[in-house]
Amino acid sequence: MSKEILMQFIGFSSKPTVREYTFTVREAAIEPREFTVTIANEAFNEHRLRFQDAPDVCSLKLKRELANFANHPPESHFHITNAELEEYRSSHAVPRRSVFARRPTEEY
Repeated sequence: MSKEILMQFIGFSSKPTVREYTFTVREAAIEPREFTVTIANEAFNEHRLRFQDAPDVCSLKLKRELANFANHPPESHFHITNAELEEYRSSHAVPRRSVFARRPTEEY
């Protein structure tokens, strides 16, 4: 994706089987283009993705598509795959501490 591009998240809409995230992409001397990225509702229902992370997942997908096609992908609609969800989850995993873990004691 070149530096002359401005990508803006517009919003989402809930459909019966997916949530659809809408973005506009602005580029110098070209009319703004609209792109949509969908995520299956089952990803949220099965706790594979949090609602608050969905715009980030979608923007990463759109950035990849723009980069792969010199900012002009042949399509304007994309779908997040299960593999992409797993890649996002594993790359953004937060290590969990046990609630029962002992804190290190300070020596005085």
